[in-house]
Amino acid sequence: MNTTASYQTLNLTVPHADVSFLRTLSKKMGWNIRAERKSGIEKGLDDIRKGKLYHAKNSEDLLKQILG
Repeated sequence: MNTTASYQTLNLTVPHADVSFLRTLSKKMGWNIRAERKSGIEKGLDDIRKGKLYHAKNSEDLLKQILG
């Protein structure tokens, strides 16, 4: 008997503490797990949306924030 498996892609939100458990479970069950990561641009845009902005008083203040 030849059977074919159908697959479904799911998006789960789990606490960070449970990620290692989920990876272990997926390995034992033969599942594939892939975590999506945000790019630097996406992280920056999220900061802007949240209002996490810094306005420098002058060029010296700007350099202090960049290098310090």
